[in-house]
Amino acid sequence: MKLAAQLYTVRDYTKNEAGIYETLKKVKEIGYNAIQISAFGEYRTEWLVEKLRELNLKVCATHTPLERIINDTDTVIEEHKALGCNLIGLGWYKTDSKEKADELLKLLEPALMKIKSQGLQFTYHNHEHEFQEIEKGYTVMDYLRDKTDPELFSFLPDFYWICFAGVDSLQFIEDFKDRFNVVHFKDLKYEDGKAKMTEIFNGEIDYLSIYERLVELGVEWAAIEQDVCELDPFLSLEISYRNLKAKKLFSD
Repeated sequence: MKLAAQLYTVRDYTKNEAGIYETLKKVKEIGYNAIQISAFGEYRTEWLVEKLRELNLKVCATHTPLERIINDTDTVIEEHKALGCNLIGLGWYKTDSKEKADELLKLLEPALMKIKSQGLQFTYHNHEHEFQEIEKGYTVMDYLRDKTDPELFSFLPDFYWICFAGVDSLQFIEDFKDRFNVVHFKDLKYEDGKAKMTEIFNGEIDYLSIYERLVELGVEWAAIEQDVCELDPFLSLEISYRNLKAKKLFSD
């Protein structure tokens, strides 16, 4: 399994091309050889392709606004092809009920068919609200899995939100195996009874067991993300990277 930096972590520094370039250089200096694009300001795709090539950085996935996915599908597809990225990701939708899930799937249906026809795939990133129960023991997340074609709709699981929702991470992996190829790692700690995000291995999530099972299943990427950092966000990305490498995890 390979490691990437989810650049939503450093979104305050990617407002324009100059900031994006400096950010790419910094994550490369930390040791990351891949990124996930998320919450970038305006940039030219051809410019970004050139800078990624210069720094020898790959793109494992994106978070792309829903409006662009459904209303500008052809352009989004061409951008992803240029970037060498086959996963078009949706980072947020308030999918907290069966009705909202059906609403989202209806909106996405034409785009999903186009995306598949071009050899790419859509992927959906979860938060905690997808684990609302529709009925006893059956969640919105389960409904999204069962309602969708694996060739059209994949998942991008976030283990912080899975644990925050009170779901067992290893059981989640078994329930959704073969439906994802990229995951998000960020750790969870409690202070004064409140959940907080923290760097990998500075919290209580059992990432050793999670990593081992993901490797067994052939999952390709883990993107390190920390939406809220108590430290400088680049330092948080570096601490997570160093902690993972100290455990001799990840090959790149």
